[in-house]
Amino acid sequence: MDPGFDAAFRHFVVDRSGALFRTAYLLTGDRHAAEDLVQSALVKTAAKWRSLRDPAAIEGYVRRVMYHEQVSWWRRRSRVAEVSTEWLPDQIGDGHADVVDLRMVMRAALARLTPRQRTMLVLRYFEDLSETEIARLLGVRVGSVRSQIYRSLERLKKTAPELTTVREFG
Repeated sequence: MDPGFDAAFRHFVVDRSGALFRTAYLLTGDRHAAEDLVQSALVKTAAKWRSLRDPAAIEGYVRRVMYHEQVSWWRRRSRVAEVSTEWLPDQIGDGHADVVDLRMVMRAALARLTPRQRTMLVLRYFEDLSETEIARLLGVRVGSVRSQIYRSLERLKKTAPELTTVREFG
């Protein structure tokens, strides 16, 4: 590897790894799986690094790889959803019980969604991408993005009504 390539790739990894890990965690729901997902995506990105000239294209490429890797992993697994029972919140203190409860409810609710629905919600509400940006990133029509977001929000309302009392979706 030449030094310019190495430095540019390292710079990208240092700058964007936090945001990429957050997206991977929201897609997988597990820290270890998220780390694996980010590493897999970065390995594939490093292989294509020279052909990715536009900085915006690099970010989109990595996120698209993460999405496809997660969907592929999900398809290989059985259709039975697993929810970790040994998960502990990072910080528990006085007055934080409601926040922890809300996180656990949100995590369980997101786990009940299909991978595509979860991805759409993560990109729209956690990554704050527009519907047009999501469609371009995932290579689908804007109408598909809108319908997936609508269906996933309706499913969340039915499966976790306590979330709608905190903040209305939509």
